[in-house]
Parts: sequence; structure tokens; C-alpha cells
Amino acid sequence: MSDCIFCKIASGDAPAKIVYQDDHCLAFNDLHPKAPVHLLLIPRQHIANLYDIGSEHRDIMSQLMLTIPKVAKKVGLENGFRTITNTGQGGRQEIYHLHFHILGGGVLKPM
Repeated sequence: MSDCIFCKIASGDAPAKIVYQDDHCLAFNDLHPKAPVHLLLIPRQHIANLYDIGSEHRDIMSQLMLTIPKVAKKVGLENGFRTITNTGQGGRQEIYHLHFHILGGGVLKPM
């Protein structure tokens, strides 16, 4: 999608501090961190949110779930981390490209 900022980051057309990337996904620092470590993990493929996931996305979703702990360990979150994804307006989703927040590096507030 030409107007999606996360698609632009994935294609290299917009800047981001990328900490991990492979053929399927990439992780980068959130511009407005809510924890000492706050990364976003996105699929390279544009998927708006969890409502748009279908059986054809099984492999990419599996890859994302396997990548989250790998990225967390890479950035030093050995003591644990929180993973969040927001879906739709009611879930306070701001950018309509599926993404997972990986937060840690300090004491996180209870939810």
C-alpha cells in the first residue's frame, strides 16, 4: 500500500532504526516508546490487522510468533517482555498495518 508508513519502512522508503529483519518481517524502535525497550514487529506483507488474518496467512503469523522471542533476546530482554497488538478503532489501533509491540527493559505497569 503506497500510503502505509509501515509498508514504506519495510521497503526501505521511510527511515526507521531497524533492529531485526528477514525475508518475512522486520522489527524497529517505536517512535513514541512506552518502556525502556519498545519495538514494533511487522510483517513485510501488508495486512491491516488481526481481523484481516485468514488461513492464507498461517505461515506469516507463525513466523511472526517465532520471531518475537528471538528479537526480544537479541535486544537483551532476557528477563521477560510484554507483547501487545491493537486491532481496530476500539482497540486503539493507529496504523492499519499489523504490528506487535514488544516492550520491556524495566518494571512494566500492571495492565
